[in-house]
Formats: sequence, C-alpha cells, structure tokens
Amino acid sequence: MTKYASYWHDGVPAFAGAEAGPVEGRFDVAVIGGGFTGLNAARSLAKAGLRVALLEAETVGWGASGRNGGHLNNGIAHGYADAKAHLGAERAHALYRAYDRSIDMIEAIVAEEGIACDFRRSGKLKLAAKPSHVAGLRANFDLIHAEVDPDTRWLDRDQILAEVGSDSFHGAMLYEKSAMMHMGRYAQGLATAAHRHGARIWEGAPMTGRTRLADGWQVQTPRGSLAADRVIVATGAYGTTAPLRHFRRRIISVGSFIIATRPLSDAEVAATLPGDRTCVTSMNIGNYFRLSPDRRLIFGGRARFSARSDQTSDAKSGAILRRSMAAIFPHLADIPIDYCWGGLVDMTKDRFPRAGEADGMIYGMGYSGHGAQMSTLIGQVLADIAQGRRGTNPLEGLDWPAIPAHSGKPWFLPLVGLWFGLKDRLS
Repeated sequence: MTKYASYWHDGVPAFAGAEAGPVEGRFDVAVIGGGFTGLNAARSLAKAGLRVALLEAETVGWGASGRNGGHLNNGIAHGYADAKAHLGAERAHALYRAYDRSIDMIEAIVAEEGIACDFRRSGKLKLAAKPSHVAGLRANFDLIHAEVDPDTRWLDRDQILAEVGSDSFHGAMLYEKSAMMHMGRYAQGLATAAHRHGARIWEGAPMTGRTRLADGWQVQTPRGSLAADRVIVATGAYGTTAPLRHFRRRIISVGSFIIATRPLSDAEVAATLPGDRTCVTSMNIGNYFRLSPDRRLIFGGRARFSARSDQTSDAKSGAILRRSMAAIFPHLADIPIDYCWGGLVDMTKDRFPRAGEADGMIYGMGYSGHGAQMSTLIGQVLADIAQGRRGTNPLEGLDWPAIPAHSGKPWFLPLVGLWFGLKDRLS
C-alpha cells in the first residue's frame, strides 16, 4: 500500500536535541528555517563560538530538504552558454564552480561530523530525450568540458544502454563529480552537529512576526520570542509568509512530485539503472531518477504545475509519474509504489538562486530545484556574512527585482505549464 509520505522522512529517528521549553533568550544570530541552508549556517556559527538560535516551523528537514529527489548534481540548471549570456562569463564560471564547492563541502561535513547518510560520488547523466535535443546538449557539453569542467564525458546512444536500461535516450552528458545521499539522514546529522556545537534549536516554532530593536531584532513565534543581533532567513518556498513579504514577492512556489517503488531485485536493478547514477532528462517538463540506498527506483518530476502539495494533489501527480516511469522502463509498469510525495520548489524568475542582505536580514533561497546541492555552501556563506566576512558569496550583487503582479500566490502556474508542455511537443 502506498504511503503518502517522503521516503527520506520515513524511518529516520526524530531529532533528539530540540528545545522542549519556550522560545526565549538573547542570541548573536537567529536562523529562520531548519533545512540544509539554515542548519549549516547554525552549525558553522555555533562552531565559531556564537550564540545561535534556530527556529523551524515543523521539524528539521521537513521542507524541501527532505522532499527532493536525493540528487547532488553539479553544474548549472541552465545551459552554461545561457548562464554566460545572462550573467557574464566570470560570474557564470564562478557559479558553476560554487556547485562543485558545495558538493565538496557536503562530503567534508559528512566525514567531519560522522553523518551516516550514504553519500556517494555517483556521477550524473543529463539524457537527451529526443533526437532533436542531441545537438544542443552536445554543444553544452563541448563548452563546459573546454571551459569549466573537464570531469565530464559525452556518451553516445549505445553507451547509454550500459548505464540506463531504456532505449528512450539518444545521447547523454556525464558529470562525474555529481553525487547522491540520503537526505533525511543528512538533515538529522546536520541538526545533531549544530546542537552538539552549541546551537539551540526549536521545532514547531514558525516566525510570526519581527520587531526592530535598537540593537537587533525581536522575533516572535507561537512558543515565545527571542532577541538577536542578526537574523538569517533560510526558508525558501515554505516560509515566505507575511513577516517576510519582501521575499514572498520574489519567490514562486512550484510543486515537484516523486514516487518510490518497492526495493528492486538484482535483476531489476541490472535492467533499470545498471550504472547507478543520478539521471535527469532534457525535457522542459522532464523527469529525474536514481536508486535509493535500499535499491528502490526514486522517480520524480514536475508532473503538474501546481503550488499545492497534499495527499490529493500528490496522488494525482503520482499517477502521472507512474505513466512516465513506465514509458521509460516498461518492465516496471506494474511494480508496487511504496511512497508518493510532493514538495515545493522555491523558483526565482530567472532560476538563479539568491543570497545576501535585504530588508534588514541575511538571506539565502531561490534554489529553483537545485537546492540540495547548493544549500550547504550557501549556509556557510550566510554564516560568513553574519560574521562580517566577505568574498565567499558567488551570488553577491546579483539583482533580484520583485515579480510583477505576484504577491506570493502563483496564479500563472497553469499557463507556465501549458507553455512548457507546448515547447516539449514542438522541440
């Protein structure tokens, strides 16, 4: 029977270090949001000896950090040439390398803090889903390989069959530095490390208001309030509520949905993903997939352009994903689905993340579907800003205007879905 819950949450013990009492006290830094960004910011600041409070509306890792596909893919969401055209060559190069540095940082933290989260350098395949996509993907590979990432390879159609048990793909780019891990265990490990280094973490404590003080901020929650010299906002799609209106007008919350099969047999693994890598297709409304540590196929995509994620919405999207999975892997058409879940992606208009200072606070968000790999580095960047250290932010100075006619409810998502669907049909 299908569980409508994230695979990454299921079976992970509850965080044992959460504060039981009211929210109170005076701190150097208050961190709003208990995902990878906020947890690593809190961990870094606490290690440096600062008084740190972290406020999480639900439980640590509850939001996007615990609802994604489990990929740690290097590279930029856009084609590298598009990023150069939009950002300039120097910034595009620096941003590409920032994704590399973030995965390196995750690997180092996992080792330093002893986090058992099945981190592995698997490599990522970007798969050309149509013959017409091959030339563009190959051109992107040639540019990336020459300018910024020699740890990449091109795979022709016959080489793909040794990696993916499907004849649906016509060429692929292999990013060898990409990785994967168990997201729920990593979130728990970061929270445990932050607590061990001295951070105080309150769960079930959403920020409901903030008041400017002469020497910082008073932050209100339903469980009490605290004072802090600096506030870090690391909330993404889940926390841009009324007290954070500045960010709400700049973030588009888009649903992304995932299913996970029962564990596969050795024969099924060999017929499905013998290469055991993370995989992403080249469609605008595409799919992403990988094997879990216990050999399930985790298969996701933007099945429906919706800002909702509840059991009804997830079930509708899960049915769409099952059909997409069966189209790529017909031998799995009737396999039981053990998990089905959704989550919200914090998209920006140009799909580049943002980090810096605004509205009196330090912020990092807008990962646009690539947060699992980038958020750990941005957490460190936000900790650096809070301590007055400059020069580590790959997004510094990147303009972030509000989205016209957007107040936080993305009424235009169905139109966006129709547009991308049309592009996929015509490409």
